[in-house]
Amino acid sequence: MSSFAPPHPDLPGWRHVYSGKVRDLYEPADGDPDRVLVVASDRISAFDHVLATEIPDKGKVLTQLSLWWFERLTGVPNHVLAADEAGGVPAAVAGRAMICRRLEMYPIECIARGYLTGSGLAEYRASGTVCSLPLPAGLRDGSRLDPPLFTPSAKAEVGEHDENITYDAVVMTVGDDAAAQLRALTLDIYSRAEAIARERGILLADTKVEFGLDPLAGRITLGDEVLTPDSSRFWDASQYSPGRAQPSFDKQFVRDWLTSDASGWDRVSVPPALPADVVERTRGRYIEAYERLTGRTFA
Repeated sequence: MSSFAPPHPDLPGWRHVYSGKVRDLYEPADGDPDRVLVVASDRISAFDHVLATEIPDKGKVLTQLSLWWFERLTGVPNHVLAADEAGGVPAAVAGRAMICRRLEMYPIECIARGYLTGSGLAEYRASGTVCSLPLPAGLRDGSRLDPPLFTPSAKAEVGEHDENITYDAVVMTVGDDAAAQLRALTLDIYSRAEAIARERGILLADTKVEFGLDPLAGRITLGDEVLTPDSSRFWDASQYSPGRAQPSFDKQFVRDWLTSDASGWDRVSVPPALPADVVERTRGRYIEAYERLTGRTFA
């Protein structure tokens, strides 16, 4: 289980209702049932632990990058109603918060994989499959998957592992029509984003998206974050070399340090505080991903 109970800011006009690994959710104090405030903190998690050390500006990077992607995913309904103070976002969390439509979330992590790595690689090495989908022999760490795969997982509680499931299990959970839409939307988002990232010298290895039903519009809607270094695996195209682990734009430095002799961590007890250089290098990787993808300077 997660070893750190994260604090959350008190925001006038909003009532805190839930904290995940890195996000805090609030509902309007006036009881409006259709809106929710999603605040991205600077917290970082690794190996199912929320660390006590934060990464400065991480919440703003995740929020601003998600908003940039939402704008480019035309035709895909999303949950964002407002993202600035003029739209009602509290000044204390401006830049890292969004006022969103409240959705009835599906209990499915929708994952698209365009390259073989991570947990998919581990399953492939054991059985030749990913989420029970058979793959050709001879693939290596980083091999491209063409076409991309829809490899869903069942959502777990904070601090627990998500469990990979088959498409048939998705059908049993949400029904035929919703399952087909979730798969189609996930693969469409991946394919469009992969092309955009590739133009900027970045490979999108895989991504996780979440959807819910908008009860007012009656349609499946993209929620949470989208195509950030926390929800996606981004690789530098210039350093891509199948057959080994690829350098990524995420919390690689954090994971590497925690599993090194320098940390002295046993992967069971409370993780130690991160050194300043690991914090700064991790912050730099998040900002580099934002700037290379968007073409904007992070302020």
